[in-house]
Amino acid sequence: MRVLRAAGHFAVPEGEPNQYREHLRAADLSVGTYCIPVGGKDGQPAHGEDEVYVVVRGRARLVSETLDVAVGPGSVVYVPACEEHQFVEVSEDLSIVVVFGPAEQSPG
Repeated sequence: MRVLRAAGHFAVPEGEPNQYREHLRAADLSVGTYCIPVGGKDGQPAHGEDEVYVVVRGRARLVSETLDVAVGPGSVVYVPACEEHQFVEVSEDLSIVVVFGPAEQSPG
């Protein structure tokens, strides 16, 4: 067992771009925190892994081929592998715990 103490903490210095930090990597999953500051642009490509987003802090919209939804603290969203998606209209600094299954092939 491991406690992932840094998971979900906002870690983008003022004026810096988005940041992703991986906290755990195992054969079948990886866990990290994705942070986007207010007004930031989400430039991530579609991933080859399934993803679960757990919003810890902040507000935005998550837009994909199948859904356009407002997200905030407590939101949990599943995105299937290879589905294009973006966080848009980031109105409060976002801090999101991301679970990839299997482990993300190219973290960062």
